[in-house]
Amino acid sequence: MAFPVRAITLDLDDTLWPFAPIGARVERVLHDWLTTHCPRTAQRFPIEAMRELRERIYFERPDLAHDFSLLRKLSLVRAMELAGDDPLHADAAFEAFYDERNRVEFYDDSLDALARLAARVPLAAISNGNADLARVGIGTHFVFQLGAREHGTPKPAASIFHAACERFPLAPADVLHVGDDIEMDVLGAQRAGLRSCWINRTGAHWPHADVRPDLEFTTLAGLADWLDAAQSPETAAA
Repeated sequence: MAFPVRAITLDLDDTLWPFAPIGARVERVLHDWLTTHCPRTAQRFPIEAMRELRERIYFERPDLAHDFSLLRKLSLVRAMELAGDDPLHADAAFEAFYDERNRVEFYDDSLDALARLAARVPLAAISNGNADLARVGIGTHFVFQLGAREHGTPKPAASIFHAACERFPLAPADVLHVGDDIEMDVLGAQRAGLRSCWINRTGAHWPHADVRPDLEFTTLAGLADWLDAAQSPETAAA
């Protein structure tokens, strides 16, 4: 299926790199930092207890569901206050967490595919997470990054997709959104009027009979191959 693509928006976690290893690693790194700098907090809130506290903060503050960074900081402040450590350490603790959060291990195809896509059309990142493209080391491939924190509303809300389209500026129908999540990425983009591409690395079954993504690939390289073919001189002349 061929159609014009003038720009691409990309999800990050579990599209360019797997998030699960990061999620496990950051908790250990944060706990080690607390053990050194806030030992009472580390003793009262080992990894599982800190996770439970963070989930409680998330439940208390649904108005901050779009801002994982602030929720993490609030959790650290609460933990330090309860343990009797100085909550002014929260910013430094968050920085230790955030530095590790941006140490990613890309899927094998991601970096080459990103370069190929960026050579064809402008790329932008749309993410509900809090990864930082510059820290991750791929900022040069993107014309901008739009996070749920900055926008104020997470995917699958249409407004975040529309805000990205306006920044290009392009009509939604001219933009292809690429991601791994069926609801957040594929259905969210389609409801907002964008084209959609599902990166289905796990070979999952598509669950909806009445709607499908415009494109589906098992790797980002598959999308790069498709875009190369779609924008080749032979295709354009056909």
